[in-house]
Amino acid sequence: MSRVGKRPISIPSGVEININDNNVTVKGKLGEMSQAVDKNIRLEIKDNEMLLSPIIDNAKAGAKHGLYRNLLSNMVTGVSSGFEKTLKIVGVGYRASKKGEDLEILVGYSNPVIFKKPEDISFDLPDNTTIVVKGIDKQRVGQVASQIRDLRKPEPYKGKGIRYANEVVRKKAGKAASSSKGGK
Repeated sequence: MSRVGKRPISIPSGVEININDNNVTVKGKLGEMSQAVDKNIRLEIKDNEMLLSPIIDNAKAGAKHGLYRNLLSNMVTGVSSGFEKTLKIVGVGYRASKKGEDLEILVGYSNPVIFKKPEDISFDLPDNTTIVVKGIDKQRVGQVASQIRDLRKPEPYKGKGIRYANEVVRKKAGKAASSSKGGK
């Protein structure tokens, strides 16, 4: 039995869960999500808590037990409070702005990069060097934030680029600092 899977999922008020033939639908104030659950996992709801248990007790079932527990827990959190990832833009002249629903990002290319807004994601720009990616699906929020970061990853010499807010970029010394020997 999985240690992660043993923990019950608390269901906050305002969240409704429906179970149909191992298809779980979670509705909340921010939206609705559904997930198919493996047939070897038993689902039950008691006292505002959802419990998962494996029908067969082996290593594979234990792994799926923990997986589905976390997927369902993320769904409950997503529809009740949502998820967000913050990105910082570092560099002279690097900035972002909104063009309608899309993002216009200037990160050193000859033309600005237009990043189309996915349907299930929203963008917030507290200032022109910070992008907040918000949504109800944890995986999609992380994926979109990663796609934005991939437009200009932080480089190791000056640290310029797009990085996660909590990311620490390891810097290299550079050629001039490392070569103290004479040339030819």
